Amino acid sequence: MLKETSSSSADRTEQMREIKNEVVALTGSPLYAYRKMNHYHPVIGEGSHHAKIMIVGEAPGRNEAETGRPFCGAAGKILDELLASIGIPRQDVYVTNIVKDRPPENRDPLPEEIAAYGPFLDRQIAVIQPKVIATLGRFSMVYVMEKFGLIDEMENISRAHGKVFTAHAPFGDLKIVPLYHPAASIYQQDLKETLRKDFQILKTIT
Repeated sequence: MLKETSSSSADRTEQMREIKNEVVALTGSPLYAYRKMNHYHPVIGEGSHHAKIMIVGEAPGRNEAETGRPFCGAAGKILDELLASIGIPRQDVYVTNIVKDRPPENRDPLPEEIAAYGPFLDRQIAVIQPKVIATLGRFSMVYVMEKFGLIDEMENISRAHGKVFTAHAPFGDLKIVPLYHPAASIYQQDLKETLRKDFQILKTIT
C-alpha cells in the first residue's frame, strides 16, 4: 500500500537511505546468496528524489550488480540516448528496477523475487511521488499496472507500449506509460526507433 511521505529533500533522502539499508540486509531474499557468492551489490536506484518521471525496469544485469548503479551497461547507454532525445537529463529522473539484485544469467525475475523486492519499489514511489512512471519491459508493466488497479486495462506490451494510462495515487494523479525495455533494441534494431517515438510521449505529459 502506498502511503503519503514527507516531501522535504532531507526527509526523502533519509527514507531512501532506509530503503537501501533494508535491501542490503535482506538476507531472506531468494537472490541474497547469489549476490554474496559473486560479490555483487544490490542496485537500489539513482536520480532525483523529486523527479517528475520515474523509470522502472525489471532487474539489474551484471554491470549493474558489479557497480551498484542501475542501467549502466549497454541498455543504460540506450536509455541515456533516449532521454537525451527528449531533452531530459538523466539526473532529473529517478531510475530503478522492481528486483534490486541480479538474477542468475540475466534470466527473467521469478514471482517470488518480485514479491520480495516489490514492497521496496512501492516505498520508493511513495517517497518520490512522481507524475509519470515509465515501465521498461513486461514484468515492470504488469507489476506497476496491477499495483495501481489497472489490471482490467492491461494489454500485451506489443499493444500497450507508448500508451498513457491514468491512475490515482495517494499523492495525486499518476500517468503510467509502458515501454519496451531498451535491452530489447540491442537485438531488434527496429525497436530502437519505436522506443524513440514512445519516449516523445514522456515529454508531452510532463
